[in-house]
Parts: sequence; C-alpha cells; structure tokens
Amino acid sequence: MAGTTAQRAQVGWPPRWGRFVDVGWPRPFGWLGELAAEPEGWFRVEEIEEDGALVVRAELPGIDPSEDLDVSVSGSTLHIEARRQQRVEDKEHGVVRSEFRYGELSRDLALPDGADQGAVDASYKDGILEVRVPLAQVEQRPTTKVPIRRV
Repeated sequence: MAGTTAQRAQVGWPPRWGRFVDVGWPRPFGWLGELAAEPEGWFRVEEIEEDGALVVRAELPGIDPSEDLDVSVSGSTLHIEARRQQRVEDKEHGVVRSEFRYGELSRDLALPDGADQGAVDASYKDGILEVRVPLAQVEQRPTTKVPIRRV
C-alpha cells in the first residue's frame, strides 16, 4: 500500500484516479486530456483527398445552414464560420449541466497548392458540413538535396 495513513484517508481507499491530485500524485495520462481539449470556438474537422478534390467535413450539429453558416475562400484559406444559439424552452426546470457549445464557432484551414478556389462546393446533411475543393494536377518538382557545409 502506497502512501501514509493520512494520505489514504484524504484520498480515500482504494484511491480513485481523479483524486490522486489531492496528494500530489500525477494523474495517469492526465496530459492526454489536455491535448484532446479543443480551443474555445472550434469544431472538429476531417480533411481527405477523394476523386481529385480536397473534401473537408465539419461536425456542426444543430446549425441552420441557410442562416447560421458561412463558408468562404480567401487567398489559400478556407474559412468556416457558424453560429449556434441557445434555445431554452423548458422554463419550469433549470439546466443542471450543458456541454453544448453556443456562440461563434470558426475554423481557418489552409488549402493545398492547386486548389481551384472558384469551384468550391458546400453541402450540409445530418449535422455534417461537407466542402469540396477541386484540386488541379500540380507538377511534382524533383527533390533537390541541399549540401550542408561545416563551419
């Protein structure tokens, strides 16, 4: 048994992972949760190449695409902006917990070389925004080895 009797009493026995912090023990894999935390105002996206196009899918459930969603291309950047408003309909009961995000959500994604910015297409179905950006064939340049000189 690790820890003194006082530490075991403070944490409880057997200890629970989340309560190790009370006695200064590191929480196993606690840093993974910090890495997985999303910055405020972001939403999840996935980017894949499919049939000669870059396909960007964004999780945006509960959005009215005609009123609350803007997609634009500026330079070599795809900008997605959404607004989600909190709607409270049950005034008799208070909210105990809400993990939904409300307010402005936005992402800027870099487009690859050869992206045809004039032919971008977007659609929204079942809470998923899909943006297709056609990709032109970009000439592959040969790799050039750069010599390193010792100084």
